[in-house]
Amino acid sequence: MDHFEFRGGVLHAEDVPLPALADSVGTPAYVYSAATLRRHAQVVRATLADLDDPLVAFAVKANPNVAVLRLLATEGLGADVVSEGEMRRALAAGVPPSRIVFSGVGKTDAELAAALAEGIYQINVESESELRRLSRIAVATGIAAPVALRVNPDVDAGTLPKISTGKAENKFGIPLPRIPDLYAEAARLPGIRPVGIATHIGSQLLSLDPLEAAYRRLGALIAELRGRGLPVERADLGGGLGIPYDPSLPKPPEPAAWGAMVARVTAGWGVRLLFEPGRLIAGNAGLLLARVVTVKQGAAKRFVVLDAAMNDLIRPTLYGVYHDIRAVTPRDGCAVASVVGPVCETGDSFAEDRALSPLAEGDLVALMTAGAYGATMASTYNSRPLVPEVLVDGARFAVIRPRQTIDELIAADHVPDWLETP
Repeated sequence: MDHFEFRGGVLHAEDVPLPALADSVGTPAYVYSAATLRRHAQVVRATLADLDDPLVAFAVKANPNVAVLRLLATEGLGADVVSEGEMRRALAAGVPPSRIVFSGVGKTDAELAAALAEGIYQINVESESELRRLSRIAVATGIAAPVALRVNPDVDAGTLPKISTGKAENKFGIPLPRIPDLYAEAARLPGIRPVGIATHIGSQLLSLDPLEAAYRRLGALIAELRGRGLPVERADLGGGLGIPYDPSLPKPPEPAAWGAMVARVTAGWGVRLLFEPGRLIAGNAGLLLARVVTVKQGAAKRFVVLDAAMNDLIRPTLYGVYHDIRAVTPRDGCAVASVVGPVCETGDSFAEDRALSPLAEGDLVALMTAGAYGATMASTYNSRPLVPEVLVDGARFAVIRPRQTIDELIAADHVPDWLETP
């Protein structure tokens, strides 16, 4: 569920009418609902409440805004990070180091050292090389590294190829057959404290079957490791449960069904379970608010051109995926149009031949389900400044990242003194 609804024919974010918000902060702008973020965090925690002290670590890559992270931290969530920058954001938001997990396939020595210095809860190691580098760094710093080995279980998540992470040909994790010997090596390495295993097979999963298959392989692996006399106290099950984007498609599994499956499959494991949801919590909690610049009739189709573009929300261009598009103040009737942005790429398109409320210049539209992998994936292509992010909480709202100005964008460039002024 979300807290974006029509009242009196006008789309609201909680108690704030979107036209009033657009008048205040301009467009394009990302808009997040605090109530939705809280609700989703509470649902996930309640779903897992029967487990023994689970750690829910929000995947910071989905939405790294410090205000969002702070709100989720107040709901008891930790942070799953994949870079030093994300770790610093989580710490700045008040997430305790004891609730931070560091994942990622290409951690640098500097990032590993920073994670140790902050005393984070767990480092998910993704290769033999990383494990041995981490041992050297831990010895040099005198800090023991709590390590989980990330397993590549060779399970097809059945999701988009670009966000599938658990198949044998994917770059993530360590092949499952190599784990027992490497775990034994980790137990012998100086500075390494092996605490468990981890996996994450992909994002936007629409079936529980791949997750259950991966979890069962982890359960068998835990038994094998313990059979070798190796301690296993944690299992990180990752995230990946999908959310509804396209109303014409079947709905993803409910969190309650996922939670029941987790409890059934992991019964008897005797470990603390960790989870890394991102999209599940933030996706439906945000939208991209945009304004129609022009409506033009081409030779083959009608185009609605927005002031938002692929640099602001790249998911439709990058993955070819669906985002619901709503007129903020809809009119009667229906008109078919392709919704595009002003960037000089044919791929700068949000929807092809979509049936929408008739739109005219100056109208506001909301691109829904944009709270995850929206603002965080934005760029300044075509020298378009980054757009603001706004957090709504009841009848109040605050800009939690200001709109970048063109002057600020240009000021980031530095011309060497040996270049002459033309």
